[in-house]
Amino acid sequence: MKRVLLLIAGAGLLAACEPVPVDPERAAQACEQRAQAAQGPTGEVTIGASSDDGPFGGVAIGVSGDYLAGRDPLAVYEECVVDRTGALPIRPPRLRS
Repeated sequence: MKRVLLLIAGAGLLAACEPVPVDPERAAQACEQRAQAAQGPTGEVTIGASSDDGPFGGVAIGVSGDYLAGRDPLAVYEECVVDRTGALPIRPPRLRS
């Protein structure tokens, strides 16, 4: 009887370890962003003026670890989708050219 209860409890624990289903389209969008970051550095420049504070400006530069490691953006995309969904991508990534 104890063995049966242990088997049932063990099966319940294993079922709890299954990955939570992820919407493939949402996974693709998130993974496209990661793959785009792997294509190269990103940047942003902000310039403006305010009647209260006067002129302002800023610069932001982003570099991903995948880019620094020299990883192929398509491989980054595919691995990311597989990690998130457990399946191969349903469509090719939309990367910047």
